[in-house]
Amino acid sequence: MSQTVFASRFSLASLRWTRLVAVLLAITAFVALPVASALAQDNPIPLEHVDAAPADAHGVGGHAEGEHHGLTPYAPLIDLGIFKVTNSMIVTWIVAIGIIGFAQYATRQIKEVPDGAQNFWEWLVESLHNFLESIIGHELVKKTFWFFATLFIFILFTNWAGLIPGVGTIGWGTPNAQGGLEHISTPLLRGVNADLNMTLAMATIFFACWIFWALQANGPGGFILHIFGPKGKTEGLMKVMMIVVFALVGVLEVVSILFRPVSLSFRLYGNVFAGENMLHSMAMIVPALSWLVPIPFYFMELLVGVVQALVFMLLTAVFTLLICQHEEGHH
Repeated sequence: MSQTVFASRFSLASLRWTRLVAVLLAITAFVALPVASALAQDNPIPLEHVDAAPADAHGVGGHAEGEHHGLTPYAPLIDLGIFKVTNSMIVTWIVAIGIIGFAQYATRQIKEVPDGAQNFWEWLVESLHNFLESIIGHELVKKTFWFFATLFIFILFTNWAGLIPGVGTIGWGTPNAQGGLEHISTPLLRGVNADLNMTLAMATIFFACWIFWALQANGPGGFILHIFGPKGKTEGLMKVMMIVVFALVGVLEVVSILFRPVSLSFRLYGNVFAGENMLHSMAMIVPALSWLVPIPFYFMELLVGVVQALVFMLLTAVFTLLICQHEEGHH
């Protein structure tokens, strides 16, 4: 009986969390959109390259990009008429719609004894919940699980989506003598996390949530005291010295906190970007076997996709625990 009640409650929790997933993914997509447009407008590579793609495919205007092999550091803009988006943003929308659609499908008819898609979805959610609870505690996971689990699932599937044939390999480039493309300089689709716009958007959203959770747990005064206040019990002159020392340490802590979004975004971006360029380089080593040589590295990138999603989730969870951990001690 107790297991049935637990399963029913967990199914309802999964349904509520699914709705939060949809909201968070939508916010992430729209936060990344203006960032992508602003950064791409300062791109040294002209946007006309995307608009003039058919001409480039026949050998006109492709000489500048022909000097660069592999995935470019920037994400070209694609004009949709009403607004411009990067090619990585298109993949973001596709993956987000796929995750939301599957979650809605899996939870459309909640059963006490799950099977099929519901069974897989509840296994995924419950595993992440138990894993995070063992790290940040029961009370904190109740407030933050929706965010950290969404980060893991979204990053994992966007990393894997970047490995699908066609992503990064279909587009415009420099033609060769046979009429084909020597290499793709402007892919139609691009790996989501191989674009700094998206990783920076996720890190920025986390930073905003982190500030909210920190103020909620400590209050404004407690938040400042947590950063600058002296730790431990001291008296007399030693206490005065500790106040000065921890005030200076607090300044360093503020700098560290402000750089967290930068380090989070560049860590994920750098690993995914390097992985996609490595796959391209492996394919170019023996052109006749370009379909075979990268296969072992694809398996490695599947593992890297899991590791990077886990690292991003764990770092954000631990950062949150460090600012809220004293609250756990009251329960």
